[in-house]
Amino acid sequence: MKEYAQISPEFIADLEAVVGKEWVVTDAGILDQYKTDEEYDPKRFRVPDAAVKPANAQEVAEIVKLCNKYNVPLTVRAGGTSLADGAIAVCGGLVLLMERMNKILEIDTDGLYIVAEAGARTIDIQQLANKEGLLYAGDPCSAQSCTIGGNLATNAGGNKAVRYGVTRNQVYGFEMVTPTGEIVNIGGRLKKCSTGYCMEQLVIGSEGTLGIITKVTLKLVPKPPCHFDLLAIFDNAADALSMVPRINKAGINPTSIEYMDNQYVRYTSKYLNFNGAPHMEDGIYVIVTVETFTEDELDMKMEQLSELCEEAGALDVLEADERIWDMRRNCQECLKLISKVSLTDDVVVPVDKIVTTILKIMEISTKYPFKVPALINAHIGDGNLHIVLCKCDLSDEDWDKYVEAFHNECYAYAYEQGGRLAGEHGIGAKKIGYMEKFTPAGELDLMKKIKRAWDPNNILNPGKVINA
Repeated sequence: MKEYAQISPEFIADLEAVVGKEWVVTDAGILDQYKTDEEYDPKRFRVPDAAVKPANAQEVAEIVKLCNKYNVPLTVRAGGTSLADGAIAVCGGLVLLMERMNKILEIDTDGLYIVAEAGARTIDIQQLANKEGLLYAGDPCSAQSCTIGGNLATNAGGNKAVRYGVTRNQVYGFEMVTPTGEIVNIGGRLKKCSTGYCMEQLVIGSEGTLGIITKVTLKLVPKPPCHFDLLAIFDNAADALSMVPRINKAGINPTSIEYMDNQYVRYTSKYLNFNGAPHMEDGIYVIVTVETFTEDELDMKMEQLSELCEEAGALDVLEADERIWDMRRNCQECLKLISKVSLTDDVVVPVDKIVTTILKIMEISTKYPFKVPALINAHIGDGNLHIVLCKCDLSDEDWDKYVEAFHNECYAYAYEQGGRLAGEHGIGAKKIGYMEKFTPAGELDLMKKIKRAWDPNNILNPGKVINA
């Protein structure tokens, strides 16, 4: 790993000259709140040496230039909702906070686009679009607290990806600051483009290692006026997972197909004090959302869905009201009831491999002495599954040993199925070693060459994604 310089009084003075003294943080007590994101393991915490809160792209550019000049690593922090240690300053140095750059600048209901600064909350963008009868289709489960810049940086997925795609499918273009401090505009409000390299798609999902996104132009679509959320409850995983090929072959085109194993059903209902959750003790939940532009089409598709559920052996078929969605959204929060330390992971496989992959990971989990078997919730309609391990009373040594062995088996199986290490959480610092191990050599070498060319001083988010 590269050696970086310590933050000096001269560096702080230059930062204050760029943004103003009140927007530079050096107080240890305040900095402590930035030592982690959604990471629960104290061994991975790292308090940054300073933090800065720029107001615009020009200030971001000057900050980046200073970091290059003084050889100080820079970690961008948006909503702090990363599950892969993406917002932790693992190399120390400076954290750049996007909270002042939080404005929605424009919405055009004829052109079907919205322009926002990178620090704008995703939920605010969604709600503004909804007021106009439109839809911003990016919908990560952390929408209440995550920001649009963080969504682009990680190529966030979420509940609506089955129908609308992930974040990169919602983006026209953006303004960004390069690793050497230039402000550039990438992409454009076009339906198609065959003009040189597709730079915006390279930056989206690069987790702040190739540039700092400061402003984004997003696609909007008409919001379907008719929708229904169906809850199908099963008593075994194989039957529940068989819904995916059934729905896909029926041509229903759902907005989402979500899966919660029974452990999640029990723990989320307890966390939310929802004692009346249907089949709480034995049920596996599959939540299917269907949206249409006419009631007749909705009725027809819901009838199809109900028949498919019965054929698959559902114990019950109900409407998934807001309480059920609250359970799904709180899968991460409910882990506090189980263990102070837990590890949330995600892998992605081809959609037709999701059934066998979940069943295999459940089987692998039983080989290890975890007090609580691996919990699984998944966006099963797009092949993305989330796996949670809970430390409980394991020693640090045993926890590290068993997690490593479990992950090596799971990742190897996912790659055998044509999958990858992450569908939406990213690599961050948590999976950088696995990235080296499982990524095909030629592909990994290209990534490293790009990183070195764009960020010759390795200033932006070092210790994340790849070791360049």
